[in-house]
Amino acid sequence: MNLHQFRFVQEAARRNLNLTEAAKALHTSQPGVSKAIIELEEELGVEIFSRHGKRLKRITEPGQHVLQSIEVIMREIGNLKRIGEQYSAQDSGTLSIAATHTQARYVLPEKVAALRAAYPKVNISLHQGSPDQVARMLIDEIAEIGIATESLAAYTELVTLPCYEWQHMVVLPSEHPLARKESLSLADIAKEPLITYHPSFTGRTKIDNAFKQAKLEPRIALEAIDSDVIKTYVRLGLGIGIAAEMAVQDVIEDCANNGGKGGLVARPAGQLFGQNIARIAFKRSAYLRNFVYSFAEFLSERLSRELIIKAMTGHVNDYEL
Repeated sequence: MNLHQFRFVQEAARRNLNLTEAAKALHTSQPGVSKAIIELEEELGVEIFSRHGKRLKRITEPGQHVLQSIEVIMREIGNLKRIGEQYSAQDSGTLSIAATHTQARYVLPEKVAALRAAYPKVNISLHQGSPDQVARMLIDEIAEIGIATESLAAYTELVTLPCYEWQHMVVLPSEHPLARKESLSLADIAKEPLITYHPSFTGRTKIDNAFKQAKLEPRIALEAIDSDVIKTYVRLGLGIGIAAEMAVQDVIEDCANNGGKGGLVARPAGQLFGQNIARIAFKRSAYLRNFVYSFAEFLSERLSRELIIKAMTGHVNDYEL
């Protein structure tokens, strides 16, 4: 048996048993993939895939166990490569980060700048996507570290740790009648057209659950994945916004310094929608380079190297804030 056979089996499973697509992804021929899989099955003495003619139909029960072992082997191969990179270049390389738009726009810039100052030879590759896409990029080893509020903890392939806590803010035109109220209720908000996040982004599930529990049916006038878009449409008078507090710091500062003369005001909504926890995630059992630990420490002072190592070796599943 060899690594080529392992890669072919793994890719066939990833491509929904389509050998033509697997061959394209691996830049080889479909007959070559099929032959390598059959040779591995003959060597192991079990069928990894059941077949109908020449087509793969499903993964067999022993095939499931074979795939699990192959995943471990291929992950450790990747770790070996990273160990080599680590010790041949202690302070250089590329850090791949997967993050949602809100994290990438409002949380990461200062942290990335701090990492570049500490490791000037390290390049940054920043990938943006939905929380589920962030998780998939970690699992597929496109990224080494991910940060999002939604979804990450649901993936058993990932180790997640809480990074920081945040709340939603209600964003209003400064002349809006509700802007005169320091404290808003769900009933106040539900009467207005709302501009907020797409259901899979930035704590939207907490917003929906709060209205549902209060037996209120808000009118979602516009959904977006970008907080700047939410603020733009609020300024245009299309409704009131619900956005993450880290995305409205400019509004909060303007209210404090100029009394909201910038056109918008913001009101805390943690008491209405609850607190949210942004999490960082790593692929389980991945080998992390020194500057990955450093970047995590820049993200949150509670994310020490020792804590992350414990989590990655299975001693810690999570720590509450």
